[in-house]
Amino acid sequence: MQEMQAAVEAYDEAAARVLGVNRTDLRCLELLMRQGALTPGRIGPALGLTTGSVTAMLDRLERLGYATRSPDPGDRRKVLVTITDTAREKAWRLYGPFATEGDALMREYGDADLEVLAGFLRRSRELYERQLKRTLEEHAGK
Repeated sequence: MQEMQAAVEAYDEAAARVLGVNRTDLRCLELLMRQGALTPGRIGPALGLTTGSVTAMLDRLERLGYATRSPDPGDRRKVLVTITDTAREKAWRLYGPFATEGDALMREYGDADLEVLAGFLRRSRELYERQLKRTLEEHAGK
């Protein structure tokens, strides 16, 4: 597991360099790709950022042509952040091969195997989430 995590971390670091962003910016782009348009107020907590940090990050992403801010049609007082087609295309060039090769890899496993793997991954994620919560609670205010 640690070797796989290290490989993912190394690839994400390389992808961030190729895109000309830092790792937090990369996480923001991934969040926008996964969830669609979001308000800065939702992005900040999801990435553990302050309001000022979100503003600075969005300024960087806009300058690079990776994100746009526009009024929320449902509430003109709010702003929606969306990922641009440019960012989607660049991300697909970097991460698309994982989808293609991953699909081929998954075909090597039967349904029962995939259920076990999915369960393991879900439970591993839950373990990390519990330990993150514990660590943050134990070290709050330090």
